[in-house]
Amino acid sequence: MEQWQTQVLVVGGGTGGAAAAIQAARRGVQTMVATDGPWLGGMLTSAGVSAPDGNELLPWQTGLWGAFLRELRQRQPGGLDHSWVSFFTYEPQVGASIFADWARSLPCLTWKQLGPPRSVNKKGDRLYSVTFDQVCIQAQIILDGTELGDLLSLGDVAHRWGWDWQPDWQEPSAPPVPNTLTQRYPVQSPTWVVVMQDLGEGAIAPEIPPSPLDPGDAFKTAWQGMDLSHWLNYGRLPGHRFMINWPNDGNDYGQDLQRLVGSEGDRQAYGQEALWHSQNLARYVQQVGGRRYGLASDTFPVRPGVLGGGAYALHPYYRESRRLQGLVTVTEGDILPQADHGAALLPVNAAGDITAIALGNYVNDHHYPGMTLPLAAKARRWGGRWTGTPFALPYGCLIPTETDGLLVCDKAISVSHMANGATRLQPVVLALGQAAGMAAALCVEQGIQPRELGVRSLQEALLTDPLAPAAVVPLSHCCPRDPDWLDQQRAVLDRGDRLPPQGVPSASGSSTSPSYTGTFQRLGDQAYRFLGDEPVQGITGFDLVTLDPYVDHQMQTYPSGDRLQIQGRVNPAGNWLLADAIASLTPRPHPETS
Repeated sequence: MEQWQTQVLVVGGGTGGAAAAIQAARRGVQTMVATDGPWLGGMLTSAGVSAPDGNELLPWQTGLWGAFLRELRQRQPGGLDHSWVSFFTYEPQVGASIFADWARSLPCLTWKQLGPPRSVNKKGDRLYSVTFDQVCIQAQIILDGTELGDLLSLGDVAHRWGWDWQPDWQEPSAPPVPNTLTQRYPVQSPTWVVVMQDLGEGAIAPEIPPSPLDPGDAFKTAWQGMDLSHWLNYGRLPGHRFMINWPNDGNDYGQDLQRLVGSEGDRQAYGQEALWHSQNLARYVQQVGGRRYGLASDTFPVRPGVLGGGAYALHPYYRESRRLQGLVTVTEGDILPQADHGAALLPVNAAGDITAIALGNYVNDHHYPGMTLPLAAKARRWGGRWTGTPFALPYGCLIPTETDGLLVCDKAISVSHMANGATRLQPVVLALGQAAGMAAALCVEQGIQPRELGVRSLQEALLTDPLAPAAVVPLSHCCPRDPDWLDQQRAVLDRGDRLPPQGVPSASGSSTSPSYTGTFQRLGDQAYRFLGDEPVQGITGFDLVTLDPYVDHQMQTYPSGDRLQIQGRVNPAGNWLLADAIASLTPRPHPETS
């Protein structure tokens, strides 16, 4: 067996693993990323979830997440405004090309497709190498970037799997004891994404065959309360394609989820059934909607003898994995907003220092097919729409309680089952991966273990990264474009565990988006409508929304009836106009002068 050495080894090329490898290599340390498949990016690419959720506001489009969005806008023909579930939808291949180009541009980064890890080697309480089928790789710092936290199991690193109970963490949404839901679904259900295509009126797509898995009547209420076209637009991609990732009587697949942490054969059997389940849903769409709808068979690369490829993602979209027992465990209380503040408290250590290294805002979203779980409220109105409330995650959730030489960088962070519903989203995992990669590089530079790294030095490195500076605290009024953005981030780190009151945002920059003229309507608190003078794709009235804090500030001041000129982008699927810049055309009386 070959023996290789590197300074930082990232095992797994998922969303967090790809981010960690890129960030560590950009810092200048010798980094290797070992993947099981041909694409980097995980949820954002190879799992096919190319309609990411959360961190959508401009102030939170920072770090590698912000850089990824900027690259998408440049590379994706047709733009990103297509679906009603996300402001950003794109072809998975475009996302994969971004990560691949970033990786290949870095002389310090080596990317190897080595298959799954087979064993982890330890000296005492320290991980020092990982063995694959043909090679053993030794590293100073190892990062678990696998989809299911495989190194935690292989290395006998303390971790959790499944539910926690209310006495454990006093979480308001956690069940007090096991029940029917928790016994049937030990973790959130994955989805095997399939991409369909509308070939147009009169077209005849190849018939989607039935799978060996009997669907019964599983999908008859999948789009209950809406028509098929609106349902498909949930995950509309460019090029008349549709990401099928639907929770309600859709293709979430929750049968015998213990197989995910069983043998390789168990996981393979689960994956085959999940893929068949999505095939059955796609067939049902075709049966109801007609043969104009078919499989988008050129979406993913096909690999002989490997599940997935063609119209089907390369692996399931895993929402939950093994979860590290870390120095700090993030629980539901850490992500919920304070009653008087609208945001979660910032994490602090025993010395009172803020330990935040990544931010998120998505609502707490759990998936259990056919069953629901009441969850504590975690949403607010902002920018004319609903969005999640902000929170920050601590450095300690990346570090094992006892094991050295290891950091985690995907969904396997130290988090409760309940809080995982908000921390598992793509932008959050990308930020966690960036933080883990930066921490690994700093540890190599300083010759120390992750638990010895000063968190302020990690925060400073993230905030001042020359290529993708990343916010560590969620300031919703301050964008990376603002000249005092860095000062405001540092000021919060110096101040305490609460975010400051939202200040007046700086004016928006110039916009290159199309311009629309029309009348503003105020429908309620943070609910706006825009009636355009000219129809757009046959539509005159749109919900008026924004991701820009200055535009949000402006919209709160306009009375109904004001005439506005708006630069923005119309999304017919969501029936909204996303405003980048607004100018009022209604004359205002000037105050008298003496």
